[in-house]
Amino acid sequence: MDAGLRVGDRVALLVPGSEAYLDVVLGLLAAGVVPIPLDPRLTEHERERILAGLDPTVVVVDEDALAALAAAYDSPGLPRARPMHVTSGTTGTPKGVWSGLLGPDAAAALVAEERDLWGFAADDVNLVLSPIYHSAPLRFAMGTRLAGGRVVLPGPFDPVRVTTAIRDERPTTMFCVPTHLQRLFAHWDEAGVPDLSSFRLVAHAGAPCPERVKRRLVELFPDGSTWEFYGSTEGQFTACRSEEWLTRPGTVGRARPGRTLHVDDDGTIWCTVPPHARFEYYGDPDKTAAAWRELPAGPAFTVGDLGRLDDDGYLYLEGRREDLLISGGVNVYPLEVEQVLEQHPGVADVAVYGVPDDDWGQRVCAAYVGPATVAELDAYVRERLAPPKRPKTWTRLDALPRTLTGKVRRSDLPQDLPQR
Repeated sequence: MDAGLRVGDRVALLVPGSEAYLDVVLGLLAAGVVPIPLDPRLTEHERERILAGLDPTVVVVDEDALAALAAAYDSPGLPRARPMHVTSGTTGTPKGVWSGLLGPDAAAALVAEERDLWGFAADDVNLVLSPIYHSAPLRFAMGTRLAGGRVVLPGPFDPVRVTTAIRDERPTTMFCVPTHLQRLFAHWDEAGVPDLSSFRLVAHAGAPCPERVKRRLVELFPDGSTWEFYGSTEGQFTACRSEEWLTRPGTVGRARPGRTLHVDDDGTIWCTVPPHARFEYYGDPDKTAAAWRELPAGPAFTVGDLGRLDDDGYLYLEGRREDLLISGGVNVYPLEVEQVLEQHPGVADVAVYGVPDDDWGQRVCAAYVGPATVAELDAYVRERLAPPKRPKTWTRLDALPRTLTGKVRRSDLPQDLPQR
């Protein structure tokens, strides 16, 4: 099946992750055809809304069509493009991140950058925990396969299944989000910690990692094996060994090789990138123009995140511009408040957000998981946060609504709150 595909065409993939899925992605990219990885669970309405702006030539929704593509595009080669992932869509309709087609030098540089940073090699075994249609797990799987390594896809995340795969497959690398780590650690507290000595690389990203989870990660896995990186669907900013984090708790590291960071006075983070890492929002020149600007070090992009750089170039995140609250005329960064609350022994998970308020403009609210009482939390924040930053309303939940990449779905948090 070639479906009349030409160089530069796009193929939407709406099927579960598998070895065949990875084969198709690599085969299409080597031929200059760009896959659009999407969640196969999207409703028909969601599919139509997202795909309307992406102009796919082919939409793959079943395993037979995937197998036919795998047979037609089985030639090895360097990817001539990046997969066209879509932004997470936490605000508005998701947009396609389009890198265009890469020339031979840029294609080689794209693969070399990942291999040089993460050390992908022919003896690697990459354990995939997240749905492979997401950019980070797909990038790690592709890097492993392009280096000649093996990829293990145990299926939808389950701590028991993952623990069995660790025991049986002896993986060397793994990408995860903090929620994966929390669930694994809870299971291992009951069932015992498996032999983790095969790992040389465990990288996490996607959401802030609570300090206690980070320290447990460092404690359990081999010395020097654990990393955090900061990036987005659009591109990658930093990478940070846990040993660096231990001396600078809270940092997400320094700029990746070949990139530079700049932070505006208002905290907006910009990152210059090499040519192979540049992008546009497909069909949206205005959004593209707003994401890029020229700096002395070269073209730089932003995704609207806020942070600060220390004197040694280490970046600390303070949140997203879209999450910023203005309560009583004071800027409140939810991430700062969340990091304080995560230290409370009675808080297992927390999200801070705002709802409209006649008196404050926005009321600072916190939804949390754990046994802490409201009185305990009120007393705790009075000792640690200035008055504008203290949540005025608390809601205890059994679990926070999160995406599969670990991001809190703030729009699904309680909005009709009692005034306290």
